[in-house]
Amino acid sequence: MENNADITTNIINTINTIFENLFSSIDSNLYEVLDDLIFINSDILNDKYFSKLLGTSTANGILLIANSLLIGFLLYYAGKYMLTNFTYENIENPFQFIFKCIIFGICMNSSFFIIEQILNINFNISSLIKSVGEDLWGKNICFTELITEINSNLSINKNNLNIFTIDGLIKGTLTVSLLNLVFSYSLRYIMIKILVLISPFAFLSLTLNNTSHFFKSWYRSLFSLLFVQIIVSIVLLLLFSMDYTKENLLNKFIYIGGIYALIRANSIVKELFGGISTSIQSGISNIKTLTR
Repeated sequence: MENNADITTNIINTINTIFENLFSSIDSNLYEVLDDLIFINSDILNDKYFSKLLGTSTANGILLIANSLLIGFLLYYAGKYMLTNFTYENIENPFQFIFKCIIFGICMNSSFFIIEQILNINFNISSLIKSVGEDLWGKNICFTELITEINSNLSINKNNLNIFTIDGLIKGTLTVSLLNLVFSYSLRYIMIKILVLISPFAFLSLTLNNTSHFFKSWYRSLFSLLFVQIIVSIVLLLLFSMDYTKENLLNKFIYIGGIYALIRANSIVKELFGGISTSIQSGISNIKTLTR
């Protein structure tokens, strides 16, 4: 009987040791990565390969294609305008069309600068929200600081973790949720870069009434992905405002609720404003990238 008990104890200790190492690795690495993935500013554009792909002038990159399409739109309008004498189809005034081509052509070729300002404004708003918490509580409002505080105050410590207790189960739930966050916001990061790349075509689409809906879809998608950053800042602010010094089960489940709110943030924004959802339900194969 003692041998069986020793074997069981050794198995439990081995399992706990494995999970201790896993959770410790995640805590020390992924939360810092999350801060970089979620709080995006214009630095995302400073990749030299990315800027070359977008185009450093009208003669290269995506901008070259967009300017070629602009000439194609002009030829399309000219041909359509000539055919109106035979088809009697209503068409917008030539001066109005040329004016739109000039305005949106400038926006198209200045898309890098416009997106840079949008990213900086969004980042400054989220930073302002976090600075409120930093002024009130004297703490750095970020994921790294949050997990350190929660682990210390809620007795979820890597040195005495037991996966077969309620604390261990809560810690396991938080770790799975963290991985979900990393996958979800990694996809968001990539989607923002894709939307930045196609921004010249979004501005170009405004020159024709038949293609203007593309700009609306592009704008909603970019707005929804960037606005998530503000929602995350508010959720983090609320999590830091909680009093976790009392070691009770309610506080632990409130923290889980906060992490779940971070997971659902993008879906909530999509429901409110439309756009793209980057929520991951059960694995990478179920990533949602649906545009309303």
